[in-house]
Amino acid sequence: MQSQTPSVPIPAELSRIMDDLIVHQALYVAAKLGVADLLSVGPDNVAKLADQLEVNELALYRILRALAGQRVFEETDPKVFANTAISQFLRTDASGSIRSILIFRGSEFFYAPFGEILYSVQTGKSARTRMHGMDGFEYLKTRPELAQVFDDAMTNISKLAGPAIAAAYDFGAWGNVMDIGGGNGMLLAAVLNAHPQLHGVLADLPHVIERARQQEFLGGELEVRSAFETCDFFREVPSGCRAYMMKSVIHDWDDEASLSILANCRRVVPNDGVLLLMEYSIPRGNLPSTGKLTDIAMMVLTGGRERSIEQYRVLLAAAGFRLNQVYPTSADFVIIEAMPA
Repeated sequence: MQSQTPSVPIPAELSRIMDDLIVHQALYVAAKLGVADLLSVGPDNVAKLADQLEVNELALYRILRALAGQRVFEETDPKVFANTAISQFLRTDASGSIRSILIFRGSEFFYAPFGEILYSVQTGKSARTRMHGMDGFEYLKTRPELAQVFDDAMTNISKLAGPAIAAAYDFGAWGNVMDIGGGNGMLLAAVLNAHPQLHGVLADLPHVIERARQQEFLGGELEVRSAFETCDFFREVPSGCRAYMMKSVIHDWDDEASLSILANCRRVVPNDGVLLLMEYSIPRGNLPSTGKLTDIAMMVLTGGRERSIEQYRVLLAAAGFRLNQVYPTSADFVIIEAMPA
């Protein structure tokens, strides 16, 4: 007996979701090549663009035609394209640019492991770690050019989220704050700029601190209110501040590793101090959520996870903290305020 072919067409929404993979990679190509930068002076034809970019003309046309269908670019005349309000955010120099994020997301470090997502589902382990034979942060040490792509993307994310985080909480009430695993200092700079009486310390691995000094986000007028400390948060966290903050650190790790980091924080956070976590939160029910999607990325890439507020409460309690309050931000992050128990 022959199986019956479903007569109901594929729902349009499901079809659109399937196509998102292709759109994502087309956006990566446009970002990597810098197409929006070239179009910043006005519309241009594909032949000239392809010549400047040293790519195949027909292939580039097919990419731009598809993206024009998504309103990312506009085909103003046959094979002539212009920027739109959307593609402006692919420009390197544009306010709110996400170009470096797309370049990162299309790189082998982010995108390739998703081809092995089934491995992560079958084992609960990171597909990227399996591919590279080491965790992602160790792998970046062997690939400095890829580490730069990663750093640029993290800078971009912090630049977008930093002002929203800085405005959502009274960091200045604590007098000083240490940003643990703070990368190049972009977030700490946003917090210090928003709270003029606050002093800050950027704490990270030695090679990260060296890059942060070169970036100089904490230079200029912030130099007198900021300092640098080397830190491996799995070994120990520097003391000396009342407030300690970590953005997108705990989500990189499983519960065991996260507890180790939080326990090291508890050893240095004074009894009248605070620990502040900036993370995504998993909402209840069927609501769409950046946190739910990022959780899948963490599963595949790092072996970490996003958590609900209740899961953070339990994890913090195991490390000697009491979750006091959760502050929403105008970005997708929440600020979790934890006090010594």
